[in-house]
Amino acid sequence: MDERRPFTRADAVRAGVSDRVLRTSRYRRIFRGVYIRAEVAPSERERMEGALALHPEGAWLSHRTAAAWCGVAVPESPLIHVSVLRAEDRRWQPGLKPHVAPPATRTRVWRGLPVSEPVRLFVELASMLDLVDLVVAGDSMLRVFGITAADLRAGLERTTDYWSPAARHAATFVRDRVRSAMETRLRLLIVLAGLPEPEVNLEIRSADGDVLVEFDLAYRHHRLAVEYDGTHHRVDTPTWRRDLRRSELVDALDWHVVHVTANDIYGTPAQTIDRIRAAASRCGLRLPLPRPGWELHFPGRAQAG
Repeated sequence: MDERRPFTRADAVRAGVSDRVLRTSRYRRIFRGVYIRAEVAPSERERMEGALALHPEGAWLSHRTAAAWCGVAVPESPLIHVSVLRAEDRRWQPGLKPHVAPPATRTRVWRGLPVSEPVRLFVELASMLDLVDLVVAGDSMLRVFGITAADLRAGLERTTDYWSPAARHAATFVRDRVRSAMETRLRLLIVLAGLPEPEVNLEIRSADGDVLVEFDLAYRHHRLAVEYDGTHHRVDTPTWRRDLRRSELVDALDWHVVHVTANDIYGTPAQTIDRIRAAASRCGLRLPLPRPGWELHFPGRAQAG
């Protein structure tokens, strides 16, 4: 028994470690009935391995836990989500959320731990995330797993889970080559407000085919771009210098750019839509008035950024 990895009380008994010894300072309890050597620094992987140790062989990480472990952009959760194929194999404890998956659910190993495969994972996330967070996760999944939006949508067409319709609806908004969660949120603010969807990561090339500049979101024919600027654009000196040179190039190419920050999306989304519509008008592009209902997804709240 490797005492530096999570082990169960049953493992300890088989190795000759008594309950009395388990209760000493030599060991640290992760979950009820799951232990590890006390000197091992606590980690998220430890909790995941401990949760799997509690369940019968064949259990796997799922939902937000699997997504976060794989590097998919999802909201943080204090729960460890584990899936099994039989209801009687679930192990309920504080901090654990066990699920029963459909028969023949496929899994994969990611960084040494079993997780839900991408299409199944997207359906799982549809059961607990709102539309915007789910599309953010979807865009992120394409980068992480090296699949395309078409792959995701095709896989979802073959699913019959209760949450499959919600997943298929969200997948219609998932796009390839999106580089960050905030770029997804900015695009969804535009689209859910009823404005035409801009191109993602449009590359402007020279006559020789070299990439001169790339825009997060763009209306190609009207030379209008909408860019998300993170905090690093202001606090990182090399990035700031590159932005200055890039701005000069954009001006020379006769493009107009609307710069958007986190607070423009989270704090003042209505004003951000107005800014984009005003810039479009100056570029000769008439955009419709925002359609009702978009505020449900972007209610606006104070946030610096």
